[in-house]
Amino acid sequence: AEVIEAFKTVDKSLMKSNTNLEAGNTGLFASLAAKVNEAGVDKAKLATWTANAQTAKTLSDNFNTYLDGLKTQLKTMSGLKIEAGVEKFKDDDLNASSNLMDNEKKGKELDDKLKAYRTAMLAIDPAIATEFATTFPVEVDPKNEDATTKSFRMMPTVAAVTLLSKYQNNIKNAENQVVTFCHNQVGQVKFIYDQFKPIIGTSSTYLMPGEQMTVTAGIGSFSKSAAPVITINGVSQGANADGVAERTFPVSGSGSINVVVTYTKPDGTKGTETKSIPYTVGIPGGAAVMLDKMNVFYIGVDNPVTIGSPTGWDKTQVSITTGSITSGTSKRMVRVTAPGNTTINVTANGATTPFNFRIKRIPDPIFKVGDGKVRMPTVAFKGQQYCRAELENFDFDTKYSIVSATVYFSGANFPNVQTSSLNGNSLGGLAAFIQRCGPGSVVTFDNVKVTGPDGPRVIEGKSIALY
Repeated sequence: AEVIEAFKTVDKSLMKSNTNLEAGNTGLFASLAAKVNEAGVDKAKLATWTANAQTAKTLSDNFNTYLDGLKTQLKTMSGLKIEAGVEKFKDDDLNASSNLMDNEKKGKELDDKLKAYRTAMLAIDPAIATEFATTFPVEVDPKNEDATTKSFRMMPTVAAVTLLSKYQNNIKNAENQVVTFCHNQVGQVKFIYDQFKPIIGTSSTYLMPGEQMTVTAGIGSFSKSAAPVITINGVSQGANADGVAERTFPVSGSGSINVVVTYTKPDGTKGTETKSIPYTVGIPGGAAVMLDKMNVFYIGVDNPVTIGSPTGWDKTQVSITTGSITSGTSKRMVRVTAPGNTTINVTANGATTPFNFRIKRIPDPIFKVGDGKVRMPTVAFKGQQYCRAELENFDFDTKYSIVSATVYFSGANFPNVQTSSLNGNSLGGLAAFIQRCGPGSVVTFDNVKVTGPDGPRVIEGKSIALY
């Protein structure tokens, strides 16, 4: 298993190397193509060596395709399946390579093609033959006609595929060396920019009337040969030493900036990029703070506020003297902890405007059983399982829980006042007394303690007369 994985690792490495060589070859051909527009280049010589390079590429591409075909045949003979786009075959099959290369004579065919490829590449031009006579990357053994076939006998499929990848690597390397040689007969390789990206930006997209906006425009990977021509809102702007143009102008109302960058591509043609940049101009006015729910801040809850500023938020500071306020833009939250007063200060354009507010505790919740009325049918009261502390007409979604209370039972069925206690919202602990109740009984809840977001407190109790 370790040997099989090792072959897979080597194969991946070879394929990555082949990809890198292909990228290098592509760059060489791009450089040859660009030389058509270079001054002082011998066009006839350029045409000859470009054709020689193209011949080397065609020979190499054809051989590479042939080797890909051998790989596919090997994998197919080893049970090739495609699952979710991934090839799967029997990696350790020892018969496929022998059958294909020996029995079907593909080994002899491969050997013949290797010799023919070497011969054809060296025959492209006498100068190529002289340069690579002893160093050409593709080697063949003229004395051993069976050498290639023998190298594949009883070889696991994954190893055979890796060996074919090695042949492909040799082919790509040979192509790279020959094309490089062809290129050097015309001139040295020049780095060619074939991708351009405009760089367009503004100092801000939110301004106040009279403020200055600066627009910066240019092209990425800038080259002097690109010769950019830049217009900003129809006005031509010259590029600076960094290849960008700048224009500064005042703004009065919201709008957009139109930027056009025209440049010269390596092939001599013109490229144009256009971009529209919208911007917003704020409306002058004083700072303002508005409470979104009530006219005071309440302890223990998030108090939403809306803040207005006469300038952008990057130039506005907001603080509070007692409590805390979240950061952000216009929508914020205030938290306070003690009754009294607090001040929100809004500082914009160097001027601070204070806004004073009161801080109060949340109103007392109302103790309720059932519908909360002070008179209740006996049968309805006996069906109650819980009591509650409920905030009425309060804008915040705030809950209170019953902690404890003293409960008195008097009137009908209670010749003497009976006392019990309540712990929590459940009336279960009072069940025995509740069942004794009848029309004319009075149940009084006193010393009611509750807890909420601002802590514990004692609220007004309630007497319920049953009928």
